[in-house]
Amino acid sequence: MNFDFVELIRAVAALAITLGLVGLAAAALRKFGPDAMSRLASLRKERRMQVVETLALDPTRRLVLFTLDGEERLLMLGDGKLLEWGPRPAASPVAAPSSPSPSSPLTEPVA
Repeated sequence: MNFDFVELIRAVAALAITLGLVGLAAAALRKFGPDAMSRLASLRKERRMQVVETLALDPTRRLVLFTLDGEERLLMLGDGKLLEWGPRPAASPVAAPSSPSPSSPLTEPVA
């Protein structure tokens, strides 16, 4: 009978310790809040790319405005694809063909 009483006290003590740890975790979360990780991230060096804003156009498409090295870019995401939409950096001019190819759909006459 004495053995059962010791086991009961040990189980109650283990339960009290567990509930105390859960209470401490809840108090820590309440104090530091969900933005604690963002505060820790801000201590790191400045990032080159940051998302400025996102806009859901429909269930499958989304516009994302972000900055990269101080330059704003606009991307359109949708249908599992990345569709870049916005100003692109100036590239060196490429020589255009002298005559459009006959297989191009844009050059076929419209009936």
